[in-house]
Amino acid sequence: MKEHISSFFSLTLIFSFLLTACGAVQNIVGKTVEVSIVYGSEKRAWLEPLVEQYNAEKHQTEDGATILVQASPMGSIESVDAIISGQIQPTVWSPASSIYVPVANAEWRATHAEDLTDSKLNDLVLSPVVIAMWEPMARTLGWPETPIGWSDIAELAISEEGWAEYGYPEWGEFKFGHTHPDFSNSGISSAIAEVYAGVGKQRGLTLDDLQDTALNSFLTDVESSIIHYGRSTGFFADRMFERGPSYLSAAVMYENLVVEQEGKRLSGQSPQLPVVAIYPKEGTFWSNHPYAVLNASWVTDEQRSAALDFEAYLLDTPQQSLAIEYGFRPADPSINLTSPLDAQHGVDLGQPQTVLEVPTAEVTAAIRDLWKQVKRPVDLVVVMDTSGSMMGDKISAARSSLMEFIRLLNDRDQLQVMTFNDDVYQLSDLSPIGEKRESLLNRVSGIVEGGGTSLYDATLEAYQQLETNGNPDHIRAVVVLTDGKDTESQANLSQVLAEIGGSEEGGNAIKIFTIAFGSDADTDILEQISEVTGGKQYKGDVNTIHEIYADIATFF
Repeated sequence: MKEHISSFFSLTLIFSFLLTACGAVQNIVGKTVEVSIVYGSEKRAWLEPLVEQYNAEKHQTEDGATILVQASPMGSIESVDAIISGQIQPTVWSPASSIYVPVANAEWRATHAEDLTDSKLNDLVLSPVVIAMWEPMARTLGWPETPIGWSDIAELAISEEGWAEYGYPEWGEFKFGHTHPDFSNSGISSAIAEVYAGVGKQRGLTLDDLQDTALNSFLTDVESSIIHYGRSTGFFADRMFERGPSYLSAAVMYENLVVEQEGKRLSGQSPQLPVVAIYPKEGTFWSNHPYAVLNASWVTDEQRSAALDFEAYLLDTPQQSLAIEYGFRPADPSINLTSPLDAQHGVDLGQPQTVLEVPTAEVTAAIRDLWKQVKRPVDLVVVMDTSGSMMGDKISAARSSLMEFIRLLNDRDQLQVMTFNDDVYQLSDLSPIGEKRESLLNRVSGIVEGGGTSLYDATLEAYQQLETNGNPDHIRAVVVLTDGKDTESQANLSQVLAEIGGSEEGGNAIKIFTIAFGSDADTDILEQISEVTGGKQYKGDVNTIHEIYADIATFF
């Protein structure tokens, strides 16, 4: 699945990388040496102003060339995949943590004589991987006196009573979130930490440990409470802090995001309950943001020297002290930690007490495979506009991208496909994809366009069928693609919003992801439909529709 999705993202990664580079070369006269950096987006607010400041100061090499730094935010795993495949050629890779460095080096060694990066790298800033939880819920579990960890998450996840077992039936079920381990640092950190907790270790994880049947059950229990996955840790934070406890009880993220949210709450910018950082009692990882000058043929000695100069700049006291303002702990241990790094902002500077050992590349790869076996399945309805306005390149791109999307889903996921024009049609009922994949691909390849647009009727029917036939123990979602405004429905927008937004399940409710396909699509209406369910709206065209479907696939 990862290989297919990564290929769809690659062109966007390259375009983003080049666009950032082009924008940075303005107003520089004379000889320059360019240092391109791809970095984990979690530190964007801290790093971007420093790049601008460094470039404005016009630092020079020993030969008198002006150093020009170009920095592009990318997912930690996506970016190294693009580097290894040769799609991008940066000077520096700075992922969110060192967890994936052994994997990157192992994959690079398969075709090169040396590691992609040195084994010992300097950290830029630090932030522990934590479980962010609403303070009233954390206190119900005994926080801060009683340590909380993955074992508690597993018990909550499988509890039939949910929070009612603790005397709070109004909180409903326990709802949990973490990102997709194939794309996000916090996602792979979560998967590895769950495995460590399941086998009762803090280091020395082996392939034999992963064969334990009790571990499989433990992971399945934890994952059963996931509302959905995703590419971005920031997306989980935004959704949790926007929509409140009914959407997510807790989510894996970074300590700095808890600090940021509490800063907003304390200043009156957020009406939500207080949130606190839980440092799992079984252990966690540092998001340590290493700075890796690549051992690649495209990195010249001059670029390496310039990259090391910029690294020294970032590690200097003024820049390290600035990191505190953004909720990071400086990599320099001599700097005093001050507000907002304090209990008032939901964090404990005495934590983490146990830091887990980064596994070998082989074990990390095996954990990713194991996660795919235990992750929460999805029940999904895809609804595609086949009205007359979809003729030409639109219907061709929509067909081919939907076919690629179908190939991405796991065999045990359940899929239903519907189309609509003047009326609503069913290509496939809701059933496991593994037993019908090829026949469904054949049916989708024959989709043709014609007629009007019954968007509201189709959306409502898909939602109602999934609510009736879907498994509430699965992630449930609807994907709707349309290129125009509704012209044929008997239902109206108010009726649709009233039904799809009326669920009291919060984060476990059916999510609707909408795709505004082309300039004529009514983006305002599609955004209302997606937002009321906690889904996401996308704007796309024939050139981006493949990437959009690939992004949606990471939620599952």
